[in-house]
Amino acid sequence: MHFITSNLPLVLAALGSGLMLLWPMAGKLFANFPEIETVEAVNLINRQDAIMLDVREHQEYASGHIPNAKHIPAAKVDERIGEIENLKDRPLIVYCRSGARSSSICVLLSKKGFGKVYNLKGGILSWEGAKLPVEK
Repeated sequence: MHFITSNLPLVLAALGSGLMLLWPMAGKLFANFPEIETVEAVNLINRQDAIMLDVREHQEYASGHIPNAKHIPAAKVDERIGEIENLKDRPLIVYCRSGARSSSICVLLSKKGFGKVYNLKGGILSWEGAKLPVEK
């Protein structure tokens, strides 16, 4: 106990960093949307006419994106929600570079009434890694 009181700032820093490491995992546990692999995404596109939503910044999108993907940067999704409002009944696969930004957008879209929201696990990096088409 003496160690803890003598080194309180270090103990708090250690606890804080531990919580920061666990936070992304906790978010995934409580999220109400599934993460899907690239193969599942292709199946949804081909069988259920799913829409791909790219939430990366403009320069990221311009450097290469999934064909026919709708582009709305993550910071603008809430204010531009009207552009995809008519897609609420279709599967919507959200992606970014690696899957982190798109995860938070999936939560937002679920709260806005989108019923079939999926996060592309690994983002465009996994798409490219699977040798799937990318356009510029």
